[in-house]
Amino acid sequence: MPGGVAALILLLGGCGQAPQSTGGIVSTNPCADAMLVELVPDDRIAAISHYSADPMATSIPIETARRFRTTAGTAEEVIALDPDLVVASSFTQASTREAYRRAGLDVLYLDSPTTIAGSKAQVAELAEAVGAPAAGDALIARIDAAVAAARPPAEPPVAALVWIRGNLVSGSGTLLSEMLDRAGFRDAAADYGLRFTGYLPAEHVIADPPRVMLVPDAPGRSASARAAQLRGRVLSHMGARVEQAHFPRHLVNCGGPVIAEAMTRLAAIRREIR
Repeated sequence: MPGGVAALILLLGGCGQAPQSTGGIVSTNPCADAMLVELVPDDRIAAISHYSADPMATSIPIETARRFRTTAGTAEEVIALDPDLVVASSFTQASTREAYRRAGLDVLYLDSPTTIAGSKAQVAELAEAVGAPAAGDALIARIDAAVAAARPPAEPPVAALVWIRGNLVSGSGTLLSEMLDRAGFRDAAADYGLRFTGYLPAEHVIADPPRVMLVPDAPGRSASARAAQLRGRVLSHMGARVEQAHFPRHLVNCGGPVIAEAMTRLAAIRREIR
């Protein structure tokens, strides 16, 4: 064991027992979590991101996340687990990257693809890194099938807004925007001058509503649910012809296997719009 790692584990001992070394794959990237659970057996995954255990941030079912150890993603935790491979985000801090380097860890940094093609390439990259190219091919084929099945009718696209939470919407130039397009929608965020994810005041939507609003929360008492209900009531009172459809929160965070489920849901919503 490198001296730096040994010293780090001794240091952690002063704050509590260090995690037992596990080998295997440790992911600090929630979107990688979603791919890994599809690509490799559970016993190869030593830990996943804590985001995947959060219902507001996960892209995998909570019951699936609970099968795995989670970490907060600190260098200390990850290094103490002595993994065979770390899968991290390209946004990982320089200090954490340096700690991984000093510990001699094998790390794969993944970015956040903004296209379906980019996401499929990332699936292939991760599958190759974990020695599961056949599983990667199968996942890519599933994505392709869902995209093909969601092909829209030969009609003009329907203007749609994807709400993430509260007054935050997904804008153009994103993976979600392409998925909308592939399913027969037009990302209406551009109508309000938004690109990528941004804040959209309710009054702008009320003044110029889209045909469809995709909301992540069922009716309830959360701030996001109340915001959606308020928008819906005001638009209904004004006589605006706006549909609100449920688009689960876990479908807005990542690509990979999420694309197949998201495209299936978008296609179902599109078929209901007349």
